[in-house]
Amino acid sequence: MSFDFAAISEMTGSPSYVFSESKFKERASLVKEAFGEKADLCFSIKANPFLLSVLPDTFAKIEVCSPGELEICKALSMDPDMIIFSGVNKSLDEVREAIRYGAGVLTIESIQQFEWITQAAKEASKTVDVLIRLTAGSQFGMSEEELLSIIRSRETHPEIRIRGIHFFSGTQKRKPKEIQKELAMLSEFIDRVLADEKFEIERIEYGTGLSVDYFRNDADESEQERLMAIAPDIRALGEKAHLTVEMGRFFAAPCGYYISKVIDAKTNEEINYAVLDGGLHQLKYDGQLQGMQVPVITHISDGVVCEEKKEDKEAWTLCGSLCTTADVIARNAMFCDLKIGDLLVFHRTGAYSVMEGMSVFLSRDMPKVWLLKENGELCLLRDRIDTWRMNLPSL
Repeated sequence: MSFDFAAISEMTGSPSYVFSESKFKERASLVKEAFGEKADLCFSIKANPFLLSVLPDTFAKIEVCSPGELEICKALSMDPDMIIFSGVNKSLDEVREAIRYGAGVLTIESIQQFEWITQAAKEASKTVDVLIRLTAGSQFGMSEEELLSIIRSRETHPEIRIRGIHFFSGTQKRKPKEIQKELAMLSEFIDRVLADEKFEIERIEYGTGLSVDYFRNDADESEQERLMAIAPDIRALGEKAHLTVEMGRFFAAPCGYYISKVIDAKTNEEINYAVLDGGLHQLKYDGQLQGMQVPVITHISDGVVCEEKKEDKEAWTLCGSLCTTADVIARNAMFCDLKIGDLLVFHRTGAYSVMEGMSVFLSRDMPKVWLLKENGELCLLRDRIDTWRMNLPSL
């Protein structure tokens, strides 16, 4: 689907985020078709909770990793049965609230979380479905021995019902073999637990960590190629257990755009610098280092999308509004006649940019957030926020 970036940017103002409902739905459908009916899809909302308002029916689950994310779900009246309440830090009160709200399943990351979930379930007189997270060698999850100890003691804890395991080792995996190896490990683990412990692992929640390409013009094609490479292994595991595939970045990244205006332009020591009204506090590309890679950018000048002619291009270093030399968005970005007042639309910003930026640094405003609906209508999801109020000491 093509967009009229000139018209959109004129309506949204700058800086702004714009998230496309149709792009989000297209990506979810692509993944569902690849993985088949035996694999449920789960959207990890930490990537972009604004997309919950247009969550496609393609998703069976949403991963919630904090009390704040749970509050967002409650405010949007999300079906609690869809919620997988996860996260390495869960307090007893947070566990109680997740159970009270009716979260469909809770993950267990430690012995303490196991004890707290058991206690909260007893207090609520409920039987709570849980998934035990198996560590991949980090602070997340539990060792295999601790995990198995909970399974072995299951008869003494009728308040919890162990449905299966949760496994996620990390993000931005570029090599399908890494994911295929993990899927083979999970398949073997299911067989071993059944043989040794006489316990059937009914459910697997698996985060693929499938990578997103931020700096390629053929990103959609390269990502689809990786998706299809792991699809047979996903389908195979889905035959052994009720499989839920959890991703955030892969679903959300392609559907987002970040719009920022050139507010100053100058040449220092033969380098062209464009200063934007945004910056790294609002724009984040995973893998970007000091602006050395250039994302896909649409250049709008005088309300028209510019046709960048190769012979007329100049190299520009794009900088943000922060008082630090680290605020470089891209170096050697090529444009024709870039000038003050022009707008730049940065593609593939649907995941994490709106959530991970140093948004309160320098007390600059947080940008507007817009939804571009399937029918072409622009809806304001969040107005600009004065962050100086957050940084004002209480006297």
